[in-house]
Amino acid sequence: MRIVALAGGIGGARFLRGLLRAAPEAEITVVGNTGDDISLFGLRVCPDLDTVMYTLGGGINEEQGWGRADETFTVKEELLAYGVGPSWFGLGDRDFATHIVRTQMLAAGYPLSAVTEALCDRWRPGVRLIPMTDDQVETHVVIDDPERGRHAVHFQEWWVRLRASVPAVSIAAVGADGAKPAPGVLEAIEAADAVLLPPSNPVVSVGTILSVPGIREAVAARTVVGVSPIIGGAPVRGMADACLTAIGVETSARAVAEHYGADLLDGWLVDEADAGVAAEGVEGIEVRSRPLLMSDTEATAAIAGAALDLAAELAGGRP
Repeated sequence: MRIVALAGGIGGARFLRGLLRAAPEAEITVVGNTGDDISLFGLRVCPDLDTVMYTLGGGINEEQGWGRADETFTVKEELLAYGVGPSWFGLGDRDFATHIVRTQMLAAGYPLSAVTEALCDRWRPGVRLIPMTDDQVETHVVIDDPERGRHAVHFQEWWVRLRASVPAVSIAAVGADGAKPAPGVLEAIEAADAVLLPPSNPVVSVGTILSVPGIREAVAARTVVGVSPIIGGAPVRGMADACLTAIGVETSARAVAEHYGADLLDGWLVDEADAGVAAEGVEGIEVRSRPLLMSDTEATAAIAGAALDLAAELAGGRP
């Protein structure tokens, strides 16, 4: 079986770990979000790609869900001693090595997709990890700051430094309109038996991937099943509600399904807390309810297995 998953950071990475358990023989391609990418200290940092790579490769800090296990922060402390910032983005010593290698390879002319493949040679994540594009795309957020007025900041500053506490006026994937899917992305989608949308942020993770011209159209042509990142009217993790509010979408399992649209989604898994959505249905989308809390790998594997079962059922009804 050939599966494609569109993944952001922590939620997507943990779902993928369950997917590997649920479908150990499957050929899995992960299209990773690069809209969160940022340049810091002269280095190119790709948070979502690295979170997937570290999580599936056994190097993640399990407690926080990002960064390296057994991390130290000597370099960060020395930079602060020199008065060099930003201080709000916590790069550890082990993590710095990944970004140094990536930046050197990019400077040598290698595209991000080739760099990611090379980094994965070390981590052996068990999936083919491809960035959504080799072109630079960065998510920026327009905010109304009481002191500075209306201005745009990088998504990471809004998310990490401000903790999304300043309401977003708008969110934009800068550079997405002119970007092209990375080599292998469209081919993997076109060959997929199923495309899965993990419980990643629907605006700045999955939404950013779909904003790259050609990707949404390719995904919509396949059997697509999504897993709701919203349980009982609240995000499972993070501040997806702040992102949804910025684009005028209610924080609910139904609203997210409708935001993706029946032209994209064939099936939608919601939590039992949102069983009413399954009972009432969403026009054009097959909705099922089941426990969606990814409490451990076994529970997550059961969620991934349910998504695959629904995809197989829906694909059976297609020409």
